Amino acid sequence: MRKVILAFSAIVFVFGLNGVTQAKMFMPEQVSQGVTAADLAQRQAIHWVSVEQIEKSLKGQLPMAVGFDIDDTVMFSSPGFYRGKLEYSPNDESYLKKTEFWEKMNNGWDKFSMPKKIGIELVQMHLKRGDDIYFITGRTATKTETVTKYVQEGLHIPADKMHNIIFAGDEPNKNDKTSWMKDHQLKIYYGDADADIAAARELNIRGIRILRASNSSYQPLPKAGRFGEEVVIKSEY
Repeated sequence: MRKVILAFSAIVFVFGLNGVTQAKMFMPEQVSQGVTAADLAQRQAIHWVSVEQIEKSLKGQLPMAVGFDIDDTVMFSSPGFYRGKLEYSPNDESYLKKTEFWEKMNNGWDKFSMPKKIGIELVQMHLKRGDDIYFITGRTATKTETVTKYVQEGLHIPADKMHNIIFAGDEPNKNDKTSWMKDHQLKIYYGDADADIAAARELNIRGIRILRASNSSYQPLPKAGRFGEEVVIKSEY
């Protein structure tokens, strides 16, 4: 009799646990497909393109030189910039003019930067094609830098295919990236900022826009597609 009672108690206990589990997993009735943040980014009638479409547009063309901006294009580097602002100029953007900040940012703070998924996909597509890839950033140059290392590792670029990062600087009323694009005879340049697209257009280079993440420290967000340029879908991450 004692065995029967114990067995019955165990059955009741199991069913009781099952009821608790089911209660925790309750989901309301689905009434629509819903949307993701990436879906919302595609609502405007601009020239959207995918990585696959870009690759297809290059079919049959010989390997070429292509370029990428870094911050907010292939790397989400806001953590370092946010820390720099708090440490050097909490109330304004003057930290961007301080040598001390750039020494920190270019020599270690990129270990807090997250490679963007779209950056990896685009870089790998161009590597597969045999294209020569250059990274041109508007960051201020410093005597030493570890940016090249973090970009190479984060985007999975073989050492023999990686060029040192080009630090074009950011002088007022001057687009310093243009001369570097011209020197390396780029055919395509990817960037998140208006200045990136403007530099490419000035040289009749194919400028392709990457979406800047909404939580980037670089505000306000640019209006992607405003110049009629191609905009890569789901490129905010």
